[in-house]
Amino acid sequence: MLTRFLGVVRLLRPLIFPAVIWLATLVPAAAQDAADAELIGELMAFHGSHAIVSAMTTHCYETTGLDPAFKAASDNWYLRNIGFLELADRVIARLGGGEEGQQQAAETYGGSQIMSAYNQAADKDGFCRAFLEQVDSGALDIDKQLPEALDKAQDIAAQ
Repeated sequence: MLTRFLGVVRLLRPLIFPAVIWLATLVPAAAQDAADAELIGELMAFHGSHAIVSAMTTHCYETTGLDPAFKAASDNWYLRNIGFLELADRVIARLGGGEEGQQQAAETYGGSQIMSAYNQAADKDGFCRAFLEQVDSGALDIDKQLPEALDKAQDIAAQ
């Protein structure tokens, strides 16, 4: 019985090295797939940031008597960040695309988080004014909020 087993080992021995090499190539691919999925999630957060700014500036615009400063802040944020949003979309596509509904989920999450914070604020007008300051100052810009993901996206786009 042992001789039959040793005979099988001799037959399979030439196949072991190629099988090990093939399996070794799968490990980096799986790790790369996981890294790509993680980066795609980080890039989806760019859209979540857009949703935060858009939802809150619209809400504050409507609740503060249609103060045009909120519309201007939203428009200016968008102009400062549209290139980052487009970069995220290009890199996501290059990495194989996100899952269906992933961008919508990021936008919904971002919008719901900022509205939750607003609803918990004791001084709603003060919350809106502080938010406006953050948007106007650029503190909520993608390059300030998500610099690591932006750097990764720029590196991939440059390849």
